[in-house]
Amino acid sequence: RQLMRSVSSSSTASASAKKIIVKHVTVIGGGLMGAGIAQAGDEFVEKTLSTIVTSTDAASVVHSTDLVVEAIVENLKVKNELFKRLDKFAAEHTIFASNTSSLQITSIANATTRQDRFAGLHFFNPVPVMKLVEVIKTPMTSQKTFESLVDFSKALGKHPVSCKDTPGFIVNRLLVPYLMEAIRLYERGDASKEDIDTAMKLGAGYPMGPFELLDYVGLDTTKFIVDGWHEMDAENPLHQPSPSLNKLVAENKFGKKTGEGFYKYK
Repeated sequence: RQLMRSVSSSSTASASAKKIIVKHVTVIGGGLMGAGIAQAGDEFVEKTLSTIVTSTDAASVVHSTDLVVEAIVENLKVKNELFKRLDKFAAEHTIFASNTSSLQITSIANATTRQDRFAGLHFFNPVPVMKLVEVIKTPMTSQKTFESLVDFSKALGKHPVSCKDTPGFIVNRLLVPYLMEAIRLYERGDASKEDIDTAMKLGAGYPMGPFELLDYVGLDTTKFIVDGWHEMDAENPLHQPSPSLNKLVAENKFGKKTGEGFYKYK
């Protein structure tokens, strides 16, 4: 899915000397996050519907793009295969970015020959509403690439923050342990999930309680993140698996998207 934006154009020649001004974006992935990224910005709503082009052949649409944003399944092998293929067809100046929320950006970038033009660009759900974008700079990401992605994020009306390529980046590194501790509190029988949600909304000022948020994000997504962190650091108490979370995921109860998670939905 391609998104044309009315920003001054850039050329391959000038890109080698200065920041790339992103005019032409290809979003790979048409799911919840990919569709949301493509919608970001009032300009999209008002002016760019006619310039959206869809394709099932990613390689055929990246040859003239300035930025590729990947938002497909959270599977390192699948992402690596995609970027390895796109790397052969994309222009030399094209920046690659992954919207992964849990995988190491460096591990994805290593599948390409453009590690200096590769970074993380982590949007938040729902993308048209949430203002934050985490721009993830690996040790190989060039300053020019980083600044180009910061400028692009601002052009979308987002507020970019910078983080190194550390597990979970900023938000998930703090959020996921909080969500898991809420589950453990419930598993121990210390409080009901309803009271835990109410307490965090009224006591901490959070717009959603942890169980409401877990169901909204997707229990399968949370389990994937926790399992990955546990594999990297099995002794860390913050990364320990949850029996109730594992049971719900095994029963395909992922939250709102399946109609049931910790709560049931019509």
